[in-house]
Amino acid sequence: MKQGAVRSDYLDWLAEAFDVGRRFTPLPDGDVVVGYATGYDAADIAPFVLSLRAVFEGPVALVVDAEPALRAFLAQHRVTAIDAPVWRGWAPHPVMQRFVAFAGLLGDRSGVALACDVRDVIFQAPPFDPAPEGLEAYVEAETPLGDHAFNMKYLRALFGDAQARQLADKACLCVGTIVGPRAEVSRLSRLILSLPNAPRREIGGAFGADQAAFNLAIHQGLVAARVQPNYGRIATVGLTPGPKLGFRDGKVVNPDGDVSAIVHQHDRHQHLETPVHALWGGGLEQRRRVRPRTAAQTLKKWKMSLRRRMPELR
Repeated sequence: MKQGAVRSDYLDWLAEAFDVGRRFTPLPDGDVVVGYATGYDAADIAPFVLSLRAVFEGPVALVVDAEPALRAFLAQHRVTAIDAPVWRGWAPHPVMQRFVAFAGLLGDRSGVALACDVRDVIFQAPPFDPAPEGLEAYVEAETPLGDHAFNMKYLRALFGDAQARQLADKACLCVGTIVGPRAEVSRLSRLILSLPNAPRREIGGAFGADQAAFNLAIHQGLVAARVQPNYGRIATVGLTPGPKLGFRDGKVVNPDGDVSAIVHQHDRHQHLETPVHALWGGGLEQRRRVRPRTAAQTLKKWKMSLRRRMPELR
């Protein structure tokens, strides 16, 4: 190692990631929806696919595992299945890996894109109506970032106490749904990958690093984006008290009585999850968001938590 160099698995992975991203073939010009759905099968993603195809005819691409039944389901509904990258060694959590695929699939092409979570997203109207005028970031909670321990944990870990305090009074934005011109969403994806470049691999590559990088990028003006209130184009309902939400005439209804085109985190509420699955589950098994952890998964989580608290050799 050269004098002064920092040994970091995340930084090594990031160099490989940018090279891998350039190998993706961008989708054709036009409006597109992209998602990252490794670890899921057809039952997990049926509500996303079936509700989307009820309101959107354009290209849809999902990064998925090579599972034949899943691939057949996607082909049946005209969704392009993309192979997940295979990394040479250590790799971060999929919530970070997905931005490599998003950047490559969107490219510098014309049209607008939705880059989003898959398992907990459904569609109730065309996602790009009205057309976005620029990059849009969506509020997910009525209270600011400082009131959300999860977000503050990773802001402090990645960017330090001072920057975390600067952002504490800002809106809590959700990285799970991003809409805007394709080139701008692609650029933001590369920025999200670049910002969590702390030497600690467990921080830069952890679940939560994406959310911290996204909030920093928007609130510090590193990209030009319009911050949109909750319950507009997108309703992010995970932090909304259940009694404020309803399900009527086949739609999730917001606290103000309106209906959003895109609903995120509906599965946090059983009184929404059950009718949504009945409508869009395609006759497949209803999957619960929280699943029992194996002993190996519990041990891995414990080890990662311990490593985050240990100094890293340089």
